[in-house]
Amino acid sequence: MQTSHNTLKNIIFTGLFAAIIFIGISLLRIPIPAMVGRPFIHFGNPLMVLAILFLGGRLGGLAAVIGLGGFDLLNGYAATSWLTALEAIVMAIVVSALVKAFKHNDQPRNIIIIGILAGLTKIVTSYLTGVVEALMVGSVFKAAVVGAFLSLPATVINSIATAIIVPVLYFILRPLFRRFTN
Repeated sequence: MQTSHNTLKNIIFTGLFAAIIFIGISLLRIPIPAMVGRPFIHFGNPLMVLAILFLGGRLGGLAAVIGLGGFDLLNGYAATSWLTALEAIVMAIVVSALVKAFKHNDQPRNIIIIGILAGLTKIVTSYLTGVVEALMVGSVFKAAVVGAFLSLPATVINSIATAIIVPVLYFILRPLFRRFTN
């Protein structure tokens, strides 16, 4: 009986985080001009990291894939939604590895480091995604590499926001999350 209760709770929290991520992108979206793609500033990335921290890599990553990928599918980014899903999976792997490296100790210093490294990871994955997107539309490799680099300002802003927002929201939400999961 306990397993079905935990399974239902996992489904509910995964769906809740997926919805929060989707809404976090939809409500505040500030477009930034770029050479490749149509980047914008949004809260999806910090919410993705929070989902992974609270739910673990598997369920948090699933919530991120559903939330971020769902946004892409419904807002004109369907052709590259698979790249968004891959970015979410990479983020889930990186954040989960960091949590394990810190032995699940969520002291402020560790969560701050996770926020910063998650932001840096997003810069790398967005750059690689930008290269793939440029190649998908027919750019030569050299132009794709340069164009992807020139399209990073929105990602850098989102990454700085991730590094700041993740620790702040984590410690605000942690008592509430523990209350509902215990």
